[in-house]
Amino acid sequence: MTDGPIGRRTWAIAEGYIPSQSTGPEPQMTSHETISILNAGDEDANIQLTVYYSDREPVNYHFSVPARRTRHVRFNGLEDPEPIPRDTDYASVLFSSVPVVVQHTRLDSRQAENALLTTMAFPGDE
Repeated sequence: MTDGPIGRRTWAIAEGYIPSQSTGPEPQMTSHETISILNAGDEDANIQLTVYYSDREPVNYHFSVPARRTRHVRFNGLEDPEPIPRDTDYASVLFSSVPVVVQHTRLDSRQAENALLTTMAFPGDE
């Protein structure tokens, strides 16, 4: 048990790429990137996810994670204000109204021999 909320309010993911091709049944084996957010605190987390590209302006997405809950958001499923293009490099920064813990996962199923990559996001200074 901790004396307060765990996590940080700012997290960076320097690597992002959603392949346009997949092998296997959908939606389970669709190539994707996911951001997993743990809100172990007593307040809802209001999230702004900013996606950065090499050749155009960043795009902001907004959602929430209820108190004492987890939420897994597929980058493939982000649509408002626009979908993230496939086969395009990107990076992202997550800003939260309360401390949260963030993990990043990619499933690359372009081949029958699938690859799964997961890593903790980089926590910002607070």
